[in-house]
Amino acid sequence: MARPARAAFVTLLATALCAGLVSSARAVPGSAQTTRQAAAQAPAVLVPATTEGAAPTAAGVGKALAAVLKDPSLGPHHGIYVYDASRGKPVFSVGAATPYTPASTLKLLTTVSALANLGPEHTFTTKVVSTGQGSIVLVGGGDPLLAAKPSASDGFPARATLQALAASTARALKAQGVASVTLGYDASLFSGPAINANWEANYVPEGIAAPTSALWVNEGRLSPGMAKRSTSPAQTAATSFQKLLQQYGIKVAATTKATKAPAAAKPLAQVKSPTLGQIVEYVNLHSDNDGAEVLLRQVGIATGNGGSYAGGVQGLRATLTKLGLDVSKARIYDGSGLTRANKVPLDLLAGAVRVAVSKDHPELRHLLSGLPVAGFNGSLRERFTTAGTGTGTGMVRAKTGTLTGVHSLAGYARDRSGTLLVFAIASDSVPVPKTLDARAALDRATAALANCGC
Repeated sequence: MARPARAAFVTLLATALCAGLVSSARAVPGSAQTTRQAAAQAPAVLVPATTEGAAPTAAGVGKALAAVLKDPSLGPHHGIYVYDASRGKPVFSVGAATPYTPASTLKLLTTVSALANLGPEHTFTTKVVSTGQGSIVLVGGGDPLLAAKPSASDGFPARATLQALAASTARALKAQGVASVTLGYDASLFSGPAINANWEANYVPEGIAAPTSALWVNEGRLSPGMAKRSTSPAQTAATSFQKLLQQYGIKVAATTKATKAPAAAKPLAQVKSPTLGQIVEYVNLHSDNDGAEVLLRQVGIATGNGGSYAGGVQGLRATLTKLGLDVSKARIYDGSGLTRANKVPLDLLAGAVRVAVSKDHPELRHLLSGLPVAGFNGSLRERFTTAGTGTGTGMVRAKTGTLTGVHSLAGYARDRSGTLLVFAIASDSVPVPKTLDARAALDRATAALANCGC
């Protein structure tokens, strides 16, 4: 499919998926339109799993996966876990006895915990409050997607902006007869170190991640789309807000200072983030490290463990346990999967997807609708292009995980009989020269599940 046509098709597919309109019928292998039909017939993510066709067996799934699981590019420590969500039982696993470095598939645990605690309609508020005559404070509410100004490159979802907040603030000040202010900024919602102690030392300097802040714009970047991050994202956001206020006719003192806004301070203006459901979709679709780290801290706050990354991990573990998932063998240190110290069993990674497809947890559906579609969008856009992966195109939806020597996928596929299979597959021992081969092997394995009917 040509790229422009495919892009348009992806939009239609996403709309149909979110509306729950797409059938789980299958295309005929080998036909001229198999790929297009398969994608258009992906499972409706907002409908709970139903039992269809023959039940898959461990022997049948094992036979379908046998060749790919012997691929030497996967290295010595690799495995897969497969769960029959249509019937509510595990069906197959190999190499699942020991935990894996999950890389970005860990974001499934973070985002499902955020949804479980806050709900999909929750929003985060960035506001300006008055703290005295001619004194205002910009207060961060932990909006991970707050932008300085609207940008055509932002895409979905539409973001709250400092520009809109500055315009509202200027109107409110002028209505009070105030034309000159001093400006402070409050990022105290989050606590503890802004940089995770378990990350590699080069992550922030090289723009792989930003210091996590309850107040930032463009996810801590110095300008939209750039990798380079601010070392003080809250102050950078306040400086940007200062300039915007001046553009709207409010004179602002040259120095902005960190402060703590009084709880009783009078609000002047505010902007709200997209819904949490939309943010979760964005984070998983684009494998957004910074957004995931903000959500981890929101989980800590929501569970009463505080806004540090350590508190977030405590809250995450407690939330997963409440959802019925076993975290006893997991070692979790961040929300994005950037640290190699994370070790997570495959059944726990698959478990985040399993509870999201359950009819008992409709509040978690955005975890599913944000998963990349194989061969079409997000971090799977350029995947499923090698031999043996065509049956997965459009039929597999999964979160990717990638670090040097680490590759993983966790998500779901509807097999040929209509059974909804949830899976997690990983290797954290990939020889560096075999990176692309290992990725292709994971794609073949999940494509085999989609083509299984076994």
